[in-house]
Amino acid sequence: MLAVNDTEFSSAVFLLTGIPGQEDVHLWISVTFCLIYVISIVGNSVILFIVKTDPSLHEPMYIFLSMLAITDLALSIATMPTTLGIFLFNSREISLDACFAQLFFIHSLSFIESSVLLLMAFDRFVAICNPLRYASILTLPRLRKMGLVFGLRGVSLIFPLPFLLKRFQYCRANVLSHCYCLHQDVIKMACSDIIVNYIYGFFLTVTVVGLDSLFIFLSYVMILKTVLKVMSHAECLKALNTCVSHLCAVLLFYTPRIGLSVIHRFGKGSPPLLSLLLGYFCLFVPSLMNPIVYSMKNKHLHARIIRVFFK
Repeated sequence: MLAVNDTEFSSAVFLLTGIPGQEDVHLWISVTFCLIYVISIVGNSVILFIVKTDPSLHEPMYIFLSMLAITDLALSIATMPTTLGIFLFNSREISLDACFAQLFFIHSLSFIESSVLLLMAFDRFVAICNPLRYASILTLPRLRKMGLVFGLRGVSLIFPLPFLLKRFQYCRANVLSHCYCLHQDVIKMACSDIIVNYIYGFFLTVTVVGLDSLFIFLSYVMILKTVLKVMSHAECLKALNTCVSHLCAVLLFYTPRIGLSVIHRFGKGSPPLLSLLLGYFCLFVPSLMNPIVYSMKNKHLHARIIRVFFK
């Protein structure tokens, strides 16, 4: 179906976009995405298997890591059909309902991952700033409740979006700018008043991504104050080394998402390729790199993986 600009036409499908101008090498690009998906799925599955089967890893830090791995697995599964469909089979069409379902899962899982990163920052804060009460604060029942509350937060905040989008007629050019559906991308196709969706989307970005990142930043400010005040140089380096993996995960997650959100709302004159690359980075790189970073930087996890696969 061709893109149309007729304002009287109500679009029945959207057209997803691969990499414009590179259609002749989409098949080769698909090899890269297949490798990304395989590494992401295998890497996160290995972490889940190691944590589940090794009782010595049934600690808050590794339980939060398991939550992160589950979220990354789910995000990979949510984006895989449309991404590989475009690059392998040039299948660009997606129905409105399928698009709304996909954006619901992508946004809700992204919010859940943001929450997990916040919980992991809280774990490091308690472990370094209040180590004597670590076991009494982060008990298993409390961890389950925290995970459930933040999971429900991510789902409930995104739940209204598909219903808000279904109210609209889509009569502008029906070509989306990514190989998957995003709320801020879809509302540009509507020929109705989108002020409610715009305000709600901005509200979600500020209250979830903004507040979570702020609390993570404050957690590390408190951690730095503690290690610089009461620890020796060697102890300081040892304590901060336990935070490196989490800091990498935070930067991989928040930096491109904040950049992409700013571009969608305020960067009308920005190069389309920049938005496209940030979009790919947002969803594919964190789920690819998180298991690699944690398995390399966490000595206990690294040792267990070596023992399981090379014993």
